[in-house]
Parts: sequence; structure tokens; C-alpha cells
Amino acid sequence: MRRLTRSLSRGLLDRRPAVQWAILAFASIVLAALFRAAQIPAGLLLGPMFAGIAVAAMHGSIRVPRWSAALAQGMLGGLIASRFTPSVLDKLTHLWKLDLLVTIGVIGASSLLGYALARLRILPGSTAVWGSSPGAATAMIVMAEDFGADVRLVAFMQYLRVLFVALIASVVAHFVVPGGTHHAAPMFGPIDLPRFGATLGIVVGGAVVGRVLRIPGGSMLVPFFVGAAANATGWLKPELPPWLLALSFALFGWMVGLRFTRKILAYAARMAPRIVLAILVLLFLCSLIGGALTWFAGIDPLTAYLATSPGGVDAAAIIAASSSKADPLFVMTFQMTRAITMFIVGPSIARRVAHIAEPLSG
Repeated sequence: MRRLTRSLSRGLLDRRPAVQWAILAFASIVLAALFRAAQIPAGLLLGPMFAGIAVAAMHGSIRVPRWSAALAQGMLGGLIASRFTPSVLDKLTHLWKLDLLVTIGVIGASSLLGYALARLRILPGSTAVWGSSPGAATAMIVMAEDFGADVRLVAFMQYLRVLFVALIASVVAHFVVPGGTHHAAPMFGPIDLPRFGATLGIVVGGAVVGRVLRIPGGSMLVPFFVGAAANATGWLKPELPPWLLALSFALFGWMVGLRFTRKILAYAARMAPRIVLAILVLLFLCSLIGGALTWFAGIDPLTAYLATSPGGVDAAAIIAASSSKADPLFVMTFQMTRAITMFIVGPSIARRVAHIAEPLSG
């Protein structure tokens, strides 16, 4: 078996880039289809990422061009902006005090966990903090890379936590509302061309501006803030067809996955038990905050749990929308507030926690 694996690895290394891209694309389509059929959240991103990891582990030499990675980040910013609707803004104006307390609680718990991971020398400071950050997982990875963290380990922590959150939330939803399911939207459908064109202008233009001005995470943040402002004011609801988002997710998944060398995979495997324990601790702390929401504010348990889940914004919203016992608007409002807050204060928190923890662990 080892001889066969070594032979395959060397064979892939010797192949031309075009062949490697073909292998990568085929494996990505198969894995993404399997994840999508199994209704696994973020499957369209996880499939290509796992395919990229497999190619990199077999000594593949291809990499995602920087300009296409920047456009993929811009698409992500546009996607998040499309969730920031006027109804979310209206909900926020009525619940801002409660939302602020929950946001501070979840970010505080994640920062404390990141500090502990760095203090115990499980992970480097900035990597530990960004890996524990409770914003949108893919967005946190984009920003982590711009602030010097090891994007591979951050991705490992973030997406593993997304899977844990989605699994637990699905189990909770199943017992609260038996038989609740979510059906994925069709990949191709009608497009509002004027809105689509305006959205592309915001996404592409914002990504270029963010990159030219060298704003950390700017390729994603500029399209997000411009698109969110347009959406919240009712000027434009961003229109991004599923097939284009799927391509963007694939590009981002490849960007992360192709960086997983055998060395980093071996390191991640050694760290996996500790990282899993850290994830479970964070989920427990956030569930306590969700319990407080139920106890003191009268929010139903499923809505409270989904609103305080650390990461997996889309997964939480999907599960909430598929359940008659949860409030999707409440969940999305709290999740989006936390993601936006991490966009703004995440870099300063990461620097501060890393600065405090690393000297103590040295």
C-alpha cells in the first residue's frame, strides 16, 4: 500500500499543470455533489477544499492565481452583504442591547479560548485566536491570512467547528421538530440581469479597490460594506446566482486546500485531539450563553442555540429556516452582528491576545 501511495504521489508530481487541474476539478465536483446530497452545510466549499488537500498531499504543484482568489473573496463579501437585509437592520434596532451582550459574550469566550491555546503552546498566538474566532468561518480565514496567521491551521479549526456546530444543531432541530429538512436551492435558475450586473460591479470593483489599497481582508471587506449598505437601505439587493457562488467557493476551497502539505497534515493530525477538545469547550461556553438567552429573555431554546453558535452563519440560518420552532430572522441578526463585529475588532483582538499570550508561553 505504501509503495502504491508513493507511486501515485510521484506520478501526480510529474504530471503537467493542466492534468493536475483536471484531476482537482473532477475530485471537487464528486465530493461537492456528495456533500450536497448529504445536505452538509458549506459542502460546496468543503468538497473542493478536501480535493485540494488530496492533490497537495500527493505533491501537486498547482496554485490558485492571486487575482482569482481576490475575486472569490469579493464574491464572499457580496454573499454576506446579501444577508444584511432591511428586516435584519430593523430587528437589530429593537434588540441591539441584547445582541450586544451576546456578541460580547461569544467573542469573549472565543478570545479566552484562543489565549488558552496560545498560552499552553498548542498553537501560535494569532493562529489560535483566528482559529477560535466566532465570525463567518470563511471570512475569518481570509482575514487571518492577511494578519500573519497560519491559514491552513485556521481553516482546519474553523471548518471542523462548522461541522461540529452543524451536526449538533441538526440533532437539536431533529428532536425539537422531527422530520425538518432543508432542500438545497437549484444551481441554475432565472437571473435579474440589472441587479446581477450592479452586484458584479460592487464585487469586482470592491475586490480591486481592496487589493490596490492593500487593506487587510479588503478584497472581501470592501464589497461587503458597500453591498451591505446598499442592501440595508433598500437601494440594491445583491444578486449572486448559485452557480457563480459555487465557483467562488471552489476557488477559495482550492486556495486553502492546496496549501496543505504532508508536513502540515501530520501536524494537524497530532493537534486534532486538543483542537477537538477546544472546540467542544467553546461550544459548551456558547451554549451557556444560549441558555441565558432562554432563561432571562424567554427566547426558545433552538433559536437561542443557533443564534449563539460560534461560526457557521449559513448553517445556522439554514437549520433555523427549516424549523417551525426557530426564528430565522433572530438567528441571522445575531450571527451577522457577530460577524461584522469580528470584521471590525477581530484584528485588534488577535494582536492583543497574541501579544499577551506568546511572551508568557515563551
